[in-house]
Amino acid sequence: MKGGYTRLFDDQASGDKVSEYADAHSTPLPAHITAYHAHASASRHDSEMLSSNFQSKLHLFLARSIGAKTVLEVGVYVGYSAMLWAHATGPDGLVTGLEYSPELAEIAQDALAKEGINNVEIIVGNAAETLPKVSPSTPYDIIFLDADKPGYSNYLSIILANSQPGSKNRLLRPGGLIIADNVLRRGHVADSSKTDREVEDAGLWNLHIEAVRKFNDQVVGEKRLESFLTPLWDGLSMIRLVD
Repeated sequence: MKGGYTRLFDDQASGDKVSEYADAHSTPLPAHITAYHAHASASRHDSEMLSSNFQSKLHLFLARSIGAKTVLEVGVYVGYSAMLWAHATGPDGLVTGLEYSPELAEIAQDALAKEGINNVEIIVGNAAETLPKVSPSTPYDIIFLDADKPGYSNYLSIILANSQPGSKNRLLRPGGLIIADNVLRRGHVADSSKTDREVEDAGLWNLHIEAVRKFNDQVVGEKRLESFLTPLWDGLSMIRLVD
């Protein structure tokens, strides 16, 4: 389209059909990953925190495209994405997960162990405190942000500060990717007039929206980063460290 803007389909039915078609014509995920997604979706009241299988196909594609062997995940939840990154990097790869909740970390570790996945390490604690202490032997290829939205800007600042050009102890390698999830928040980040979502705590929701806007502005304003924000799912920002 000449104008560059894509109307994401004129009606919901068309949008659903296009999504189903695109999903069906994308390389499938392994059965153990989709089975765990189905289990978590059916058994947890907070399962909306899961990335979709469809979105995870893009994560896998991106990881394989750059030959990623190491991934740092900020926000593990029940381990679904960690399972995906473990598959993407292969048995000789390494996935490091930062998770605030000990209970969720234990659930994730149990799920990974059940599948015989042993290339994931999970660090429990507040990521604002644990992230600055992460010191990989080689810089990560991908950092996936999928944790508390008010923390995104701080996490990005830590990543940049600990990935200085010429440094021998970088967190993210030159040309590495930062993939940030939920950067549109059902469109509310881009359209402040939306009133289609009922929330228990409007103040907290608005705080999250403003935090994500700050992060998005920070990304596009940083000279060391190239980015593409895709208006799919809940908004996915793909960011490349260019130094």
